[in-house]
Amino acid sequence: MDKIEAANKLIAFFGDSAGVRIIHSILVESSKYIIIILFAIYTWRCFSMFVGKDQEKKDKIYRRQNQIMYLIHFICALVLFLNSLDIKIILLYLAQAVFLVFVNKAYLYVYQNASKMVLGNMLMLLMIGFVMIGRLDFSYALRQLVFAAAICTAGLFIPFLIEKFAYFDRFGKAYAVLGLIFLALVFVIGTSKHGAKNWIVIGAFALQPSEFVKIIYVFFIAAFLARSAEWKDVVKAAAVAGLHVLILVAERDLGAALIYYITFLAVVYVASQRLSFLVLGLGALSAASVIAWKLFPHVQNRVIAWSNPWGENITGPGYQIAQSLFAIGTGSWFGMGLGEGLPERIPIAESDFIFSAISEELGAFFAICLILVEISCFVMFVNIALKMTKRFYKLTALGLAVEYIFQVFLTIGGVTKFIPSTGVTLPLVSYGGSSVISTITLFCIIQGMYVLNDQEEEDGETTKKQGNRERANRQGSGKKAAGRAAAGRKAYPKTEPARK
Repeated sequence: MDKIEAANKLIAFFGDSAGVRIIHSILVESSKYIIIILFAIYTWRCFSMFVGKDQEKKDKIYRRQNQIMYLIHFICALVLFLNSLDIKIILLYLAQAVFLVFVNKAYLYVYQNASKMVLGNMLMLLMIGFVMIGRLDFSYALRQLVFAAAICTAGLFIPFLIEKFAYFDRFGKAYAVLGLIFLALVFVIGTSKHGAKNWIVIGAFALQPSEFVKIIYVFFIAAFLARSAEWKDVVKAAAVAGLHVLILVAERDLGAALIYYITFLAVVYVASQRLSFLVLGLGALSAASVIAWKLFPHVQNRVIAWSNPWGENITGPGYQIAQSLFAIGTGSWFGMGLGEGLPERIPIAESDFIFSAISEELGAFFAICLILVEISCFVMFVNIALKMTKRFYKLTALGLAVEYIFQVFLTIGGVTKFIPSTGVTLPLVSYGGSSVISTITLFCIIQGMYVLNDQEEEDGETTKKQGNRERANRQGSGKKAAGRAAAGRKAYPKTEPARK
């Protein structure tokens, strides 16, 4: 049932056609401003969490952010229901609400010292994805919920594993071999999709191995460079990392190849503190870009679409980016309103171009706040990396942070014509089982490192207090012994021998 049929049904039920139309228009139009204001408050709270060390204040901010998330979710579901009068919207909303509440409560119950900001932002981004995917395709929204529920349930154990097992850095070669095998599987049982042979179809499910391998890939880099980042060690790691990237290039998954390459470059620079590695890596990237332009026709098409999507290209390679720009421009600052735009005109709007759909219906203000929430996640990841004492975990957290934020940059940069489109998804927001599973796993690993660091700080504080008590006891015992000695000298004064 579309919006016109829903409006006619409301008119038939209530009778007063003019009044129903006015009320419906007021609800839809006012909802977008309420959503923008609420999300702006949420975004402001994300950055206020970094100021000060008052834990009680931060807990209060987190509770308010949760309330805002649930309220935005309710308003969006109400608007979608009024635009369709489809009972399935209500049922899906209830299922999503139960999921959000369960994950929120379960993670904080199992890990009482978990990072509430990491958890809260993960759920907020998932909720925005649920709403927009449900707006575009109900079946996709249902599948996304199932994928998210499955991995969030399994993810409850990831922080426990990170905390209890301290020898993940011993399996660098195993991570490398597993990653290469999984990436190479597509040459045997893979299928092509959107010009890239990077999918494995099993029954009704399609998996993208590069999404799962990118977690193992960061573990491999961190394990290789945690012990030493000298020239020969960097060359060894670069050779294996290069094999990962070359396989992705052969699959024509150039977006993933770029993420892998930049992640390796960032971790190498931090591990070695040598600018020469960074300059050399960027030079090699520039040369590889020129080679890719010469060898791959679909790269040429994307560059043409980026440089000039108009004119004769608007019906060819420039169609997708042109529709994306039309949608963003149509939405302006405050958006058309949820359900009032035409995001279905954008090819793959539920996945690679979901940011354009959000911008059209919820506006540029909402889209900017979404970018800021993504940035706050990155800042939090880097903050956790800086606090880790073990070098392996420090490099792992940094690598995952770079993977996350660079994927955000590629997605948003591509749909806004800032850079050529690379065909990657917006983490946690875009539709895609492989993407949402790998990103939630990434968040859970970061959460595990936060829990581990917090536990180490508590143990260090306990050890420090115990040491202070022992020193105080020793000082007290020394004072008592000195007191007893002084009392003995007073009771039995020393006498000098009599003179002859």
